[in-house]
Amino acid sequence: MANSKLVVSDLDFSDIKDNLKKFLQSQSQFQDYDFEGSGLSILLDILSYNTHYMAYLANMSTNELYLDSADIRNNIVSLAKMLGYTPNSPRAPKASINVVVNDGTGTSITMAKGTVFTTTLNDTTYQYINNEDITTTPVDGVFTFSNVTLYEGTLVKFKYTVDETDVDQKFIIPSSNADTSTLKVIVQNSASDTSSNTYTLSSGFSGVGSDSKVYFIQESTDGKFEVYFGDGVTGKKLENGNVVILEYIVTNKTSSNGAKTFALQGSVGGFTNVSITTNSVSQGGADSEDNESVKFNAPLNFAAQDRAVTTTDYETLVKGIYPNALSVSAWGGEDDETPRYGIVKIAIKAGSGATLTDQTKLDIVNGLKKFNVASVKPEIVDPETTSIVLTSNVKYDAKSTTKSKDTLKSDVIKTITDYNTGTLQKFDSVFRHSKITGLIDDTDNSILSNITTLKMRKSFTPTLNSATKYDIYYRNALYNPHSGHNSASGGILSSTGFKVENDNNEMFLDDDGQGNVRRYYLVSGVKTYANETQGTINYTTGQVTLNLINIASISNIRGAASTVIEITVQPSSNDVVPVRDQIVEIDVANSIITVEEDTFVGGSAEAGVGYTTSTSY
Repeated sequence: MANSKLVVSDLDFSDIKDNLKKFLQSQSQFQDYDFEGSGLSILLDILSYNTHYMAYLANMSTNELYLDSADIRNNIVSLAKMLGYTPNSPRAPKASINVVVNDGTGTSITMAKGTVFTTTLNDTTYQYINNEDITTTPVDGVFTFSNVTLYEGTLVKFKYTVDETDVDQKFIIPSSNADTSTLKVIVQNSASDTSSNTYTLSSGFSGVGSDSKVYFIQESTDGKFEVYFGDGVTGKKLENGNVVILEYIVTNKTSSNGAKTFALQGSVGGFTNVSITTNSVSQGGADSEDNESVKFNAPLNFAAQDRAVTTTDYETLVKGIYPNALSVSAWGGEDDETPRYGIVKIAIKAGSGATLTDQTKLDIVNGLKKFNVASVKPEIVDPETTSIVLTSNVKYDAKSTTKSKDTLKSDVIKTITDYNTGTLQKFDSVFRHSKITGLIDDTDNSILSNITTLKMRKSFTPTLNSATKYDIYYRNALYNPHSGHNSASGGILSSTGFKVENDNNEMFLDDDGQGNVRRYYLVSGVKTYANETQGTINYTTGQVTLNLINIASISNIRGAASTVIEITVQPSSNDVVPVRDQIVEIDVANSIITVEEDTFVGGSAEAGVGYTTSTSY
């Protein structure tokens, strides 16, 4: 007798239909189930499709129950809310300026909230505004507004009247480009009574009583943000007739990051003759937090529990305060080469803009204050870049491709560039030699092999005309197979040129393989050492120290004027690991990529005679 049991684990349409046919083999009432043109066969199709759809729906519905597998935005936001996490809204770029009123009179001048400034970037004009009233008094007859923070966008005010009869009333911020970090919530007693209170944002229940004037915020189903209030137990409850006023900035997000110059539109306190200087360029503009970021950050935020104790807590909280952070690294000051206790150092790689401005750093530090453990002081530092310079010799089979050497070279360079931008340039991104060589081999089917070597390079900006000590940290072991390695040829360290005080010779650096950094100049191409103990090199820790040296000028680098000196070393390992504030990136432009035909497969190097390879060391 045929098996009458259905295999319920087979959920593909064809499998379901086959299972139903096998089931029908056990009965005698219907005999045309296996005839494709029969009516029963059509019914089997319908049953199979229906079962397949229901199985798919059940599977997808189950996936949406968990944060890490959910795909629908509303479900992700809802699950994140259960962890006390609210996705970041768009962020407006911010800049800092000084404004001097040249013809000001009186005892004080007020720059009204919403005063408009404009800037032009990439042939597009953007509006910037201040988000609060600022009053200044004259100093020696001059009115100066110092460190004025400008936000890109338009200041918007929206009002709601509380209606207790509307059980579904919501206080929604209508614009999807609203920056909720600029949101101010004011509750006015009524339309006729203009007395009001400013409510503050609450991120939790701690310290929130029945009369606490707080509001809460969440992302609604359409991607816009919704403000809501307490119920009289946790937070003060609104009363019928109250007027809820929402003030916020609607921004163009990332478009004006990098703006440098600003011009006043209108007046400041009635005065139009002003001088403006920029303290920090515009930066920090960011898009709304995407799904993957929410899924990653929500559990970490929950683990932090609104306090900064571990370094992971700081990394998570910083991303909430500064959404433009592409990557964050935090560590205790006691872990530095020169230990400093009682501080936590935070390095931030911005998604746009080279480095964070002083004002942005201050804003982040102030934002962390409410989370800090007593006596622990956060300190924001700029990332340090360790550049990888590649030398890659690629061999290919000319018979298996129509591409030229130049085309293949361009393809290889694109492969390296994609790896650099897609994998590296983050604090936790390791340069892996086997990965890059494999990607190069996979660039084209005609590529047979590649021999790729690397060196590490860092730069420092010297203090000219001042005797100064310099420390350069690679934080990766350096190649030194034995004491005195390659001493005659300059060891494993090299540098770009510079001149020192009272010496017109162009100087360079190398090492003696025994831990000493030497300073030399060239006479007819021959090294002449001016100082054989200019500094030290620790091959184990990767620290290079230059003893007191008075650098007078810096040579051009690759034909262009420079303000830095580059020092290049050979690492002990082909894998390079970023430590603390380091970011590893490939200097693609200055890497050497050579593509040549493989003569062995071409038949011109019989039995390997005349076949050439490049060194791996």
